[in-house]
Amino acid sequence: MIKVLHLSDIHLGSGLTHGRVNPKTGLNTRLEDFIRSLSYCIDRAIAEPVDLVLFGGDAFPDATPPPYVSQAFAGQFYRLVEANIPTVLLVGNHDQHAQGKGGASLSIYQTLGVPGFIVGDRLALHQITTAHGPIQVITLPWLTRSSLFTRPETQELSLSEINHQLIDRLRTALEAQIRRLNRDLPTILLAHVMVDNAHYGAERFLAVGKGFTIPLSILARPCFDYVALGHVHKHQILCEHPPVVYPGSIERVDFSEEKEQKGYILVEVDKGQANLEFSPLSVRSFKTIKVDLSQAEDPQEKLIHTLEKSSLQDAVVRLIYQIRSEQLDLIDSQQLHERLDVTHSYTIQPELVSQLSRTRLPELGQGKEVDPLSALQAYLDNREDLQELAPQMLDAAQELLISSNIVDS
Repeated sequence: MIKVLHLSDIHLGSGLTHGRVNPKTGLNTRLEDFIRSLSYCIDRAIAEPVDLVLFGGDAFPDATPPPYVSQAFAGQFYRLVEANIPTVLLVGNHDQHAQGKGGASLSIYQTLGVPGFIVGDRLALHQITTAHGPIQVITLPWLTRSSLFTRPETQELSLSEINHQLIDRLRTALEAQIRRLNRDLPTILLAHVMVDNAHYGAERFLAVGKGFTIPLSILARPCFDYVALGHVHKHQILCEHPPVVYPGSIERVDFSEEKEQKGYILVEVDKGQANLEFSPLSVRSFKTIKVDLSQAEDPQEKLIHTLEKSSLQDAVVRLIYQIRSEQLDLIDSQQLHERLDVTHSYTIQPELVSQLSRTRLPELGQGKEVDPLSALQAYLDNREDLQELAPQMLDAAQELLISSNIVDS
């Protein structure tokens, strides 16, 4: 059996607004959280030791991270070089330039020829020698529609028709790699993709219009002993035979992930079988506290009582309280700050009841024509639960409208 550690979606350098500067190191404390989680994964890989590490993509928030963030990433993965553990780094959507080309944030490892490192920036078959024998890995990085949009033959096609073309081309290209497989060796498909039956979180909105959804049937093939996925931040197993697995991300990026368990996968792979275990990571808590004070006789007392019942120590906290305008003077902000001082970081969001009431949207009816983006904006303005995702959703909608020729590009 070949022992593999499968992790993904590190996003080193994300979520810094939820941290503060550590005076001892000069680094943002949330960056230190992400480095610590990555370090735990590398520690486990070396302690086992595993025979192979597979990274499913999205090393950073974008393709050009600051040097100190790149250095922190490299410092952790170089420990695998020193331990003689081969590693495959897959290119995800956040590792690519905005135009969807190349794996800028990971290309340095390919350029320098780091021993034992493979950068999966294209659909390709790799045969890897490990301490317990050879294994073959097919890499499938994040794919976009951009290469087809500029071709004359696709100018009149709908977004759905372009998606069908991409799926057909992917199926053909993947079949070509499958025909090259050594049928006697264990085989892993490593892919950064959105699969059609996965349960998505915030990453669905972040990627809409830039990628496309792949049917599970393309990936769940009997020629693969294990399918290692990246992109979706929530751990899930999409198929048992063969195992098709998202390990999820290794740290919480924002409040949309506050209830998700973070971790990585340890899997033992042999020809025709794979035994896997999800290994949870102890990561910083995100906690939303929402309380309606609008009917309270003493809103301050109710608010403090709610906070006292909550476990806030070292958590990233979002306090949202609903209140009437005439009650605002009854809130002692200084007392709130003192109570929240035990948190890692916090935000306080008072919301007036009059602003929260569901209002009729005249711009969406009464015979008036409304463009889709304005309609979406009006809808989001009245959904306080979607405010954190609203900018990404509007950007994604704009890209969808452009790509499907609904609006002029």
